[in-house]
Amino acid sequence: MAVGRLILLCGLPGSGKTTLARRLAAELDAVCFSPDEWLTRLGVGLFDEPARDRLERQLWRLTQDLLRRGLTVILDFGLWGRSERDEKRTFARKLGAFVELHYLDVPFEELVRRVEAREGQFTVSLTRAHLESYLPFFQAPDEEELARYDKAAAPGEPGAAD
Repeated sequence: MAVGRLILLCGLPGSGKTTLARRLAAELDAVCFSPDEWLTRLGVGLFDEPARDRLERQLWRLTQDLLRRGLTVILDFGLWGRSERDEKRTFARKLGAFVELHYLDVPFEELVRRVEAREGQFTVSLTRAHLESYLPFFQAPDEEELARYDKAAAPGEPGAAD
């Protein structure tokens, strides 16, 4: 039976999740799901929470199918809450998959600079005020949580896409 690998990306907007996701997808021959890109391409606003929720649930279903087939999947979801990350890790492990978490910890002022620099790339632009409003909801992973994940695999290593 093939063993899949789930790569979770955690961070606030502007932290570099999508850039990392694209790089890892190319290096590992992985499937990458980025809700922001899907919503933008579908002409749906990034702040349409009901649409985002439906999309993320469907992408999670697809992720499970791909993991069962032994593929590597990258979720560029942000995963702000520990419970979200725990749920994904626990379920993927039940499927026998390796699970790694990449936490992109970027200073707040750099996040602001980055989101302001990407003005016009999405259907809505983010501002400093948006980022400030997100801070109370973001639960950064601590060392204890990070220790629950597998180490990142390089191409050709166990858990990497062959």
